[in-house]
Amino acid sequence: MKDLLHPLCIVIAGSGFLLLLRDLRAGRRDPALIALAATFFFSALSYAISLSPVWVRIDGWFGVTNVAVPLAQSCVVLVLGLQASVLAFWTKTAPAAVRRVRWLLAGALAVIVLMATLFALLTPVSQRPKDFSLYYAHDPVFQTYLLLYMCTYSAAEIYLARVCWKHARETTEPWIGRGLRTIAVGAVITLGYSGIRLSAILGAELGFSVKPLEPFAWICGDIGATITQVGYFTPLVASKIAAAWTARTERRQYRTLEPLWRAVSAAEPSIVLVDSGSEDSSFHLYRRAVEIRDAQIELRPYLAPEIRSAAEQQPFAWWRPSKDRVAAVTAAQIHAALIQRREGPVEAPSQYADAALDPLAPRKELAHLVRVARHFTVPAPRPEPAFSLGATRS
Repeated sequence: MKDLLHPLCIVIAGSGFLLLLRDLRAGRRDPALIALAATFFFSALSYAISLSPVWVRIDGWFGVTNVAVPLAQSCVVLVLGLQASVLAFWTKTAPAAVRRVRWLLAGALAVIVLMATLFALLTPVSQRPKDFSLYYAHDPVFQTYLLLYMCTYSAAEIYLARVCWKHARETTEPWIGRGLRTIAVGAVITLGYSGIRLSAILGAELGFSVKPLEPFAWICGDIGATITQVGYFTPLVASKIAAAWTARTERRQYRTLEPLWRAVSAAEPSIVLVDSGSEDSSFHLYRRAVEIRDAQIELRPYLAPEIRSAAEQQPFAWWRPSKDRVAAVTAAQIHAALIQRREGPVEAPSQYADAALDPLAPRKELAHLVRVARHFTVPAPRPEPAFSLGATRS
């Protein structure tokens, strides 16, 4: 069963590691990100070592029968410590998180050293890549080894489930909340694996066997661990998709504002701010929105009242929202103001149609200006004066 489930787990854990490795190579040195990348790496490594062909090959390399067992399970202990470390970085202040992580990793290393010591006391003469735990369940030393490993495993998964479920209720980020709940569910499922393994020790003492449950142990362990990894993976993927979507939306908004911005900046060059040299696309987008608003202020003296009245009388589809009508009227006013600017200010300028809007948050303000830009048409250039042939000859 494990040789069927482990490859899927390797793919998921390996994908998570490679995704985070790209961020780390890009210069992000967030401690939580490093811990999470290490979590995915050691998780994938534990699954790979446990595959039967790899297990046999590793035993041959080291010349120690079943040495793949402590190697794979040491990776799992590291994963448990690193998962708790990620939660510490996510939920505590930096100094408190660093202290917690030191204790967690020190505890994980202590368990690994004890496991290695107990394994060295075993005399595993038969290579058992498929049923190692059941085969050696009657060995008192192995019982101690397995009890140490399974108690550590169970305690870590219970802690993971409790902390994740608690903070899932407190977070304001929807995808982080979903990810934490997914981690909690996966951690609970993995308890089926540790429960069956601990039952094997009890059965060896009381005379019953849990061998029929062996496939379910791997199912609970692999599926639970995979769900836990998906829980960590989900917010990462969601954040990258959201970032890509935001970047695409901002590029489209920038292009939509271009004709309006060019028209008003050509008429009022003073609105164009000094270039800061920033390469942030969001900065340039919001800067463009600010410059358009500044241009509206400069064009205010040229707002003829009859233009607004005429624009408001224009037929408008009943199913279109009122904010779209406001944007259309405002666009018509800007268009007319650019033409009127050639003649001079009007005696009693009107207000913009969007002046009645409540103060908008930056994103809503930007969305409104994009609607205005969609309705805006660039005024035709002023015709050049005709030259008189007679006047030219004189």
